[in-house]
Amino acid sequence: MDERFYEDISIGDTYRSETGRTITDNDNIWFTLITNNSNQIHFNRDYTEKNYSSEPFNGRLVVNGMFTMAVVVGLSVEYTSKNGFMLGIDNVKFKKPVFAGDTLYAKIEVIEKRESKSHHGFGIIGIKTTGINQNSEEILEMTRLFMIPMRNNKW
Repeated sequence: MDERFYEDISIGDTYRSETGRTITDNDNIWFTLITNNSNQIHFNRDYTEKNYSSEPFNGRLVVNGMFTMAVVVGLSVEYTSKNGFMLGIDNVKFKKPVFAGDTLYAKIEVIEKRESKSHHGFGIIGIKTTGINQNSEEILEMTRLFMIPMRNNKW
C-alpha cells in the first residue's frame, strides 16, 4: 500500500491486515529476555508445566503481552501510520492468551481525525486496533494516536 496522508484517511475507514505473523517460542523467549522480563511463564516450560497446567495454558509458554501488542501495531502500520509517527497507545486490553504457533492479524478502524494545533500541515489520527488470531478470535484491543502529514508537507 502506498504512503497515506491525512487527506487519505476518514473516520469510519476499516482495514484488516493481509499479512499475518506466526509467533514462535524463540520470538517470545528472546523478546522477554531482551526486555528483562523475569516472569517465567514466558520462558521456562518446566515452570509453566508445574504451575499453569490447566486451561487455557495447559503448561504452554504464554507469549509476552508487550510482544503481542508490538506485533499487532506493526501489522497495522501499512494501513495507518507508515508515513507518520506514534503519539500514544491507550485502553489496552488483553482478551485471550497467545501461544507459539498462533498467527496474528490486525483489524483497524479509524475513530478520530483532527488537524494538529501545534504542527501546521499535520493531522492526528485515532484508531481502534484489534488483534485477532488464526481462528478470528480477538486476542487484544487498543486505541492508538499517530501524527501524519498532509499531502505535500514535510516535518
